[in-house]
Amino acid sequence: MEEKEKSDFIRDIINDDLKTNKYQGRVHTRFPPEPNGYLHIGHAKSICLNSGIARDYNGKFNLRFDDTNPSKEEQEYVDSIVEDVRWLGGDFEDRLYFASDYFGTMYELAVQLITKGKAFVCDLNAEEMRLTRGTLTEPGKESPYRNRSVAENLDLFSRMKNGEFPNGAKTLRAKIDMASPNINLRDPVMYRIVHEHHHRQKDAWCIYPTYDWAHGIEDSLERITHSICTLEFENHRPLYDWYLEELGVYRPQQIEFARLNLSYTVLSKRKLLRLVNEGHVSGWDDPRMPTIAGFRRRGYTAASIKNFCDIIGVAKRDSTIDVTLLEYSIREDLNKHSQRAMAVLNPLRVVITNYPEGATEECTAVNNPEDENAGTRQVPFARELFIDQDDFREVPPPKYFRLSPGMEVRLKYAYIIKCESVVKDAQGNVTEVRCTYDPESKSGMAGAGRKVKATIHWVSAAHAKDVEVRLYDRLFVKENPDEAEEGKDFLSNLNPDSLQVVKHCKVEAMLGNAAAGEGYQFERTGYFSVDPKDSRPGVPVFNRVVTLKDTWAKIEQRHR
Repeated sequence: MEEKEKSDFIRDIINDDLKTNKYQGRVHTRFPPEPNGYLHIGHAKSICLNSGIARDYNGKFNLRFDDTNPSKEEQEYVDSIVEDVRWLGGDFEDRLYFASDYFGTMYELAVQLITKGKAFVCDLNAEEMRLTRGTLTEPGKESPYRNRSVAENLDLFSRMKNGEFPNGAKTLRAKIDMASPNINLRDPVMYRIVHEHHHRQKDAWCIYPTYDWAHGIEDSLERITHSICTLEFENHRPLYDWYLEELGVYRPQQIEFARLNLSYTVLSKRKLLRLVNEGHVSGWDDPRMPTIAGFRRRGYTAASIKNFCDIIGVAKRDSTIDVTLLEYSIREDLNKHSQRAMAVLNPLRVVITNYPEGATEECTAVNNPEDENAGTRQVPFARELFIDQDDFREVPPPKYFRLSPGMEVRLKYAYIIKCESVVKDAQGNVTEVRCTYDPESKSGMAGAGRKVKATIHWVSAAHAKDVEVRLYDRLFVKENPDEAEEGKDFLSNLNPDSLQVVKHCKVEAMLGNAAAGEGYQFERTGYFSVDPKDSRPGVPVFNRVVTLKDTWAKIEQRHR
């Protein structure tokens, strides 16, 4: 098999293994999530890496659930993870596995270790075990139960399995070395007693394997070649290898890479769960959440996330990636594929006094200037229009070139108009702008070449549809949300303006029937997508996916 163009240290290892025929020319990877929450952008990196390697080397890719902690796992999480992996293009075909399906095999293998004198049943509780663990500079102390006979250990382990003991009464521990400089090798726990209902195994088991014990066995049973995981498991690799060597079974190679850390974001499942449970967001799929489900609902594309993961690559050292790189990847993809549309989020009525009453004409608008095959559409133009309030100032500031008394602007795809007067309410607020238009200045006409300093978007008042628009922004105001004042935590850095709901926005008529998931670039405003959860046929709700440019750079400058 020839080596691939994409290069990183993991692929270098795989290329060397292929040259030496280490795994008979096979490449087989897996993604092993715990079903205790929704997947986030960090998991997306792992999915893209593992499934991408399998694809690049004509290998296989498994999706396997590490469902060994029944108290925190739910079927809802399983279903969401399957959907997320498929959405990102992780093709596991029919290879969907669960650690719980191997519980019987794991139990028998644990019995083998007990029989070899390599595992024992321990009566120390969690606190007692912690106190005997030792430190990085001092060895641990052996459990007083470490030298139980094989027969006694087999009997106790069987009784643990049969439910004779309460939670925490006993554990099964590997017998390795309490003086090892690697604390993970100091007689680690293999099984603990947990009387909880399991989402798949129901009440068949009351002892559950630890991740370190289960992980290597699962990889071995599935004949994984390269077990790729994040750097926090690097110190666990000797334990991974020890278990498989002592059992004398097939051994994959564990390789560690740096996990993804993203600025202005928290990726701890514990913290994400807290955001959900305390109501700071509407759920795991809230479009402000860094979950794959939240990204998908917001309008991010799978292609843009995969491109982001390709750009950042894989490394051996932890670092924090600037979230603007993710936002750049989203813009780059949406710019190529999104149909343009005109939408006025904060409408201000414009009346063109010299345009015939009751008349309507069509203006030709470009659907996507980046796509020569996207074509054009017809946009109705009439006497009364809506423009955005930001595009008018009764008293304009310096270098303001949009609409103001006596000033001209071009209406995109249409005519040049000039502000002649305004209408105000009792409080002195401008409620209507009265203009005249140049009939010879329409785009495509001979007089269209007349230059003005600004072009603004608009919609016809008679044809516009009312919609709700949700302006989503970053969930946190600090680059590192964990940096908080004394006595406070990451929640103190929540962005109070991370969601602004704007009702009665005026949009082109075609957007009134936009379907869930459809994406558009609102001219001069940003990229928007129809919310698949809260929209109804004929009543779309639009989520802002991302702005047209990075507005946070200016915000941060002002903050500094």
